[in-house]
Amino acid sequence: METLHNILLTSAFMGGLGVLLAFFLAIADKRLYVFEDPRIGEVEELLPHSNCGACGLAGCRNFAENVVGGNIEPASCTVSTPDQVKSIAALLGVAAGEVEKRVARLACAGGKHVATMRAKYSGTSSCRAAAVTGGGGKSCAWGCLGLGDCGDVCDFDAIQMDKNGLPVVDLAKCTACGDCVDVCPKNLFSIHGVTHKLWMACRNEDDGDAAEAACEVACTACGRCVVDAVPGLIHLERNLAVIDYEKNASACCQAIERCPTGAIVWLEGDRIIKGKAAKKIIRIEPLPVTAEA
Repeated sequence: METLHNILLTSAFMGGLGVLLAFFLAIADKRLYVFEDPRIGEVEELLPHSNCGACGLAGCRNFAENVVGGNIEPASCTVSTPDQVKSIAALLGVAAGEVEKRVARLACAGGKHVATMRAKYSGTSSCRAAAVTGGGGKSCAWGCLGLGDCGDVCDFDAIQMDKNGLPVVDLAKCTACGDCVDVCPKNLFSIHGVTHKLWMACRNEDDGDAAEAACEVACTACGRCVVDAVPGLIHLERNLAVIDYEKNASACCQAIERCPTGAIVWLEGDRIIKGKAAKKIIRIEPLPVTAEA
């Protein structure tokens, strides 16, 4: 009987403790409850769920929270279709907004037909692997290695390799997510607004003769573009012409006209326009390896 009494007493105590804890939890739930606007979930459902970070935020959920809070415009999601942007704006009763389209740009034009190889690379088909194996064998230490890591990481199929081993960005598909920027071991990709039409398609910092010997379309730091451009738009830095892209939207194409190698170009959509003085490249075959290693 005493054992039964102890069991009943223990059970009653535990039951009472459970009720007391439930009571405190109920009070805490009411006091600590944080209201979440139900529109956040509705906006999230309208988003493409790519979680690419192209909007500058940590995924679609965070974007939904900010757009509902009025901190960002619906059009800031560059992955969403125009219809999706309009649906989000209609749901929230706000203007869709206008955001300049941004795309990935490649600072290299040194394909196999114009850039020399000092060694033949044989190994894992990856730019990162090649970069740590003697630099990948390309004579230009800054040039694109052409093994397509950027295309492999692009979730939007916006990058394809051309016949000369250079990545080509499909402007219509590119969302400016930045994955290609992160993966390139040569730091050749960067994100720019489409109004940035004046473009330096080179990163080579060797002196002029060495640069041109390694790649026929390399910047030789001749300075002609600096003279021809509006003051302050272009300057020379470490044997390379550097464009101030903050001023680029208002630039004209005059700066490209006397570039002897065509390293500095004018972009009109998918068209790449070189100046009148740029050498004409008619070769289509890859250049031979200059030395085996």
